[in-house]
Formats: sequence, structure tokens, C-alpha cells
Amino acid sequence: MAVTMNDVARAAGVSLKTVSNVLNDYEFIRPATKQRVEDAIAELGYEANLTARSLRSGKTSMLGLVLSDLSAPYYAELASRLMTAASRRGYRVLVEQSGAGQAAERKALQGPFRQLTDGLLFTPLAMDADDISARVGTKPLVMLGEHVVDPRFDLVTMKNQEAAAALTRHLLAGGRRRIAVLGAHADETAGGGGLRLTGYREALAEAGVPFDPALVTKGDWRRDAGAAAVAGLLDAGVEFDAVFGLNDALALGAMHELLIRGVRVPQDVAVAGFDDIDEARFASPSLTTVSPGMDEIAERSISLLLDRIGGTETAASGVHVEAAFELKIRESAP
Repeated sequence: MAVTMNDVARAAGVSLKTVSNVLNDYEFIRPATKQRVEDAIAELGYEANLTARSLRSGKTSMLGLVLSDLSAPYYAELASRLMTAASRRGYRVLVEQSGAGQAAERKALQGPFRQLTDGLLFTPLAMDADDISARVGTKPLVMLGEHVVDPRFDLVTMKNQEAAAALTRHLLAGGRRRIAVLGAHADETAGGGGLRLTGYREALAEAGVPFDPALVTKGDWRRDAGAAAVAGLLDAGVEFDAVFGLNDALALGAMHELLIRGVRVPQDVAVAGFDDIDEARFASPSLTTVSPGMDEIAERSISLLLDRIGGTETAASGVHVEAAFELKIRESAP
């Protein structure tokens, strides 16, 4: 027969309520009592019926996280930090990969995935604000990223424009005047890419350096796209003395292409990225980049979502948070 909570209570010499309090991480329990219950659980091999518990309480102690692509280093590292922040508060995180597809994003908002969780951390790339509003339901939701910025939704993001301007100023201060930008369209203004490009243009204007659309290359935010973009610039004879990848993957791909072509980094071309993924520190040369406050983003988004779930955050309109950033000056662009 399956071990029950009553069996645990008898073995530990406590009430059924005390066992329930231990299982639900009730904080006002004497350490010795908690230890007796945990020892009895381990000895008897008791496994909590989470489904029954969630039906009784209306809570699952699960949070949902929807990201477009977990193979992207930034998203993978952010997911890890979000899980850590949630775990400290007694929650687990279920992750769904949308592939930036509208059908997958809608399913995450309305399907079984949403029913399994108490609240959702959502990074939409295909849905717009009205589409999300029509499907958001009653469970709390916190947006991550910059694709949808709307006063109806809570949002935790980074200072894309300000950080990109600061990084561009750093390159300009190093004497660079022909700074290629990888991963944007010359007329882009919205989303993370558009905001970072706007910051770049802002810093150029401050320094009196003309904006040259020939230095802006579009492409996916991947290493191979960064390498291809630099190869295209070199093959076309476009002159540049610095590269700003709008994320670290682009910058790392660009740096690889420069080095195999015999272009010295940073002597001939400085290279910088954005995100400060772990790989940036260990590249050779190490990558100058923007650290966008990933730990703060994780902590603030989890806290905000749990405050909504618990009812302690009651603002009728969305709460918008921007994490602080830091320039990480390394060998690729000293």
C-alpha cells in the first residue's frame, strides 16, 4: 500500500497538520519538528500527491516560462537564473520553447501548459499586444524582452538603447569611426534590435560621426550569421575598424571570421557584443560586451510574478522594470 500523510504523522509523532505544514514549506515550524517529519518521509518513502494538493489549494507551485529558442545562449542562461530565483521561493519552472511561432505562443497562453502553472513568464515574438490581451486569461503574466511593450502588461526588460549607446561611446573613445553593426536593419527602431541600433546612432550623432547604412547588416542573432555578415563586408570591400554585434553570438561569429581571415582583433578591428554570456569571458581574445543585468531581470521578474499571484502587487496597470547594465571591457575592444 502507498504510504500516506497519516503514516508520516504517526512515525514522526506529530499531527497531520504539522506534516502538511512541512510539505508546504510553512516557515513557522521548529527546526527539530521539521527534521523529524523529513526523517519520517525519507524512511517511509512518502511521495506527496501534488495533483490532489493543487486541486485542494488551487495552486500548483509551478511557474511557466515561454522562450523562443533555448539553443540561444542568452535564453539558456536566463532560464537557469529564473529557475534558481523561483526555487529559492519554493517554486519550480516549466519551460516551453515557442520557436517564435504564433500558434505555439497562443497555445502556451491558453493550453494545458498554462493550466499547470500559477503564472507565466512570457517572451513573445510573434504575437502582438492585442492578440495577447484577448487570450491572457485570469492567471498573472509577466513579459520579458522588448517585443511587446504595453501598459496593460507587467514587463521586466533591459536598458537596450542606453546600453548600446554606452558601448558605442566606448568604441568611439578608442578611436574607432567605422563601426559595423550586425543583426539589424538600417531603418529598424522597435524591439531589442531597433533599440540597440537607436542607441548606436545616438552615440554616433553625439560624436559627430555620420551614420552609414552600409555598415548595418541584417541577419539572425547566431554565430554563423555574425561570421557571414563580416565575410560579406570584407568581400564587398566595405571599410570598418570596429564591429558591434547586437548580441554576443553575432560578435563571437564575427571575431572568428576576422581571425581566420588574418584580421587582427583588436589591433585592426575591435569587436564588441551584448549580453555577457559565459562564453564571452573565455573567448580568445575575451569579448567586450554589455552585461544587461541578467540576475536582476531574473530576480525582479520572479518577484513581480509571485507578488501578482499572492495579491501583494495590486496595480491596475502594468509595472515596467528596466534592469541596470554594466560594460564589460575585455581584450577584443579595450
